[in-house]
Amino acid sequence: RGSSMNESVKQESFFGRYYILFIVAAYIFSVAMRYIWVDWASAFPQFFWNSQLMINTNDGYFWAEGARDILAGFHQKGDLSPVSEPASILSAWLARILPVSFETLILWMPAFIGSLLVVPVMLIARTLGLHRVGIVAGFITGIVWSYYNRTMVGYYDTDMLTIVLPTFSLWLLILSVREEKNRYLFLMALSMLLYEWWYPSAKALEMAFGATVLIYTLLFERRKLFNYKLLIFIVIAAAPISIAIKSLASLLIFLYFHFYGEKSERYILYILAAVVSIFILLGGLGPIWQQIKGYILREAVDSASAADMVKLHYYAVSKTVREAGAIPFEIFANRISGSPYLLILSVAGYILMAVRYRIMLLALPMLGLGFIAMKGGLRFTVYAVPIAALGYGYLSVWLAEKLEAYMKDSSRAKKLSSLFILLMLGLSLYPNIVHIYNYKVPTVFKKSEVEVLDKLGKIADREDYVLSWWDYGYPIRYYSDVKTLIDGGKHTGRVNFPVSFALCSSQTASANMARLDVEYTERELKKESGKRSDDYMALMMKDYGFEEPSLFLESLEDSDLKLPAKSREIYYYLPYRMLPIFPTVKLFSNLDLETGKSRKSPFFYKVPFVMREGKIMLDNRSYIDTKEGSVHFGDASYRLNTFALSYIGRDMKVHSRIDRIDANERLCAVVMKSYNMLLLMDRSYFDSTYIQLFVLGNYDKELFEPVIVTPMAMVYRLKR
Repeated sequence: RGSSMNESVKQESFFGRYYILFIVAAYIFSVAMRYIWVDWASAFPQFFWNSQLMINTNDGYFWAEGARDILAGFHQKGDLSPVSEPASILSAWLARILPVSFETLILWMPAFIGSLLVVPVMLIARTLGLHRVGIVAGFITGIVWSYYNRTMVGYYDTDMLTIVLPTFSLWLLILSVREEKNRYLFLMALSMLLYEWWYPSAKALEMAFGATVLIYTLLFERRKLFNYKLLIFIVIAAAPISIAIKSLASLLIFLYFHFYGEKSERYILYILAAVVSIFILLGGLGPIWQQIKGYILREAVDSASAADMVKLHYYAVSKTVREAGAIPFEIFANRISGSPYLLILSVAGYILMAVRYRIMLLALPMLGLGFIAMKGGLRFTVYAVPIAALGYGYLSVWLAEKLEAYMKDSSRAKKLSSLFILLMLGLSLYPNIVHIYNYKVPTVFKKSEVEVLDKLGKIADREDYVLSWWDYGYPIRYYSDVKTLIDGGKHTGRVNFPVSFALCSSQTASANMARLDVEYTERELKKESGKRSDDYMALMMKDYGFEEPSLFLESLEDSDLKLPAKSREIYYYLPYRMLPIFPTVKLFSNLDLETGKSRKSPFFYKVPFVMREGKIMLDNRSYIDTKEGSVHFGDASYRLNTFALSYIGRDMKVHSRIDRIDANERLCAVVMKSYNMLLLMDRSYFDSTYIQLFVLGNYDKELFEPVIVTPMAMVYRLKR
């Protein structure tokens, strides 16, 4: 390995002696930068609930629900509460021992836990004897765009440990190869098992680590038996069996290597061959392929049905998830390093570092996974952050030493060298700090919205269902303690279709579909897990004797349709925030279920209400003439089907006036006076349950009754 004096990047004993203090300083800096959002958000009373800022990530309410139910000691069957999920378990455990409110805990957990990333990053540099590199990388890595975004205060999600744990594994991999001590093998295996426990999708990265170690060994150290020991533990960690069994197997093999020493070395390759064979026989490659298929080879249509049911084709949710799509290079670079030029410097630094310390090639899986983001979506960029930070740190120190060697005056050279490193650090920190100052994301819900859900929780029973779009599923369950049909995790095309149909169709069809969806959901929950199906549309068609989905959907317009017995109440949660995404909601039911082909998207336009010279202006050349009942787009004009005006009165009821103009036309205009908003839409949107109930308050009294009416959200109870 060579002594530190012979390293290409010289080290000063001062940095090594006080390294722990630099780690603490980098950690405090990372946490402190996250307070910027708190300072900004604290100025908005609507971001508070129970005297605390609310979280700013939708998925956080999923883990919070699980922790809440763990602390309560019970939950309902089929309520999808994650009581066995690590994030919920950790949160509940911390809630029991820390003297803070639960709201405060989940708000700050991402900042304090996520900032731990600086520790393994700086330990990697220390293991290589590169203390100044570690210090530069440590201060950078905690605040880079993508990592900050996913571990900021309020971003309560599994991301707070999803990068920390594999970076610890990488450090232990490097430490194991350099030190060749069995104890590091066992610690590395435990870190990988902990990573898998926290994040079940960890297997792909674990296997990538294994493949990299194998290639590294064959190229550079194929005679080193210790590396094959390392592979044994990696393959065990990635095997598709329970973590308890893998922990036991890792412990037993570790004890065997520890107590038998050199005698065990003759069997290392045999043990490795056996472990790999068992891994393949157990289907260990299957989950990895599924992840590749899900993120890289995305399909536009989601299709599935049991063998004895009609095969239906649904809209694939991946087509609407921004973080699962390809991203431009500039955004990609910004998220990994802060800017394109910083990413280029970071990659150049990593290459230099890997040339001098080839053991850094073991970091390629994390760097490579980060680069997959250009195709697989921005969520992957965080994996490259710690490696890019190390690369940038190395380049900074390497250039500083070149400068120092060029200078003849040694005392002056050292000062300039240190100033140069600080300058390089500042150049990297600046764009990321600017981003932090400008990244002002709101809380998931505002206080007025939570008040609606809190009130709903006092009205509805825990077994009742709330029908709404999947974006709001987790917060609904957390604040109202009810069941939902779809949420941020349960939103495949199959389960989304009935909800989309219920929101976008007529009130009669909506009511029928909602009751069917809820009762079929409950019916399937009562079955053994292996016999359940979530293709409720196919089940409904089979039971009602339909082979063509279009005919079945038409039958839902029948108010006398025989429905399953009512087992619980159903509430419609209709928020104002659904209005801008309503065309996306419709995508999931606006298709031919037999072919999966989407129908032409109906026209939908939303714009602030502006009145000028008796005309409602859409833009400088487009307007609505209310006297003529027409809409004008430049030189072209069209008659309106309907013109409506709605507002929320002091009695907290929605009042509307609806004027039918020309039944042969498709365009409808609605002025939402209370929101100073104009909607111009196709008649199919106008007739939808969401528009009729929320925008116009025009509900069928035989089917619905308003329970809560506010400008931000409304709740209706389904009567049938």
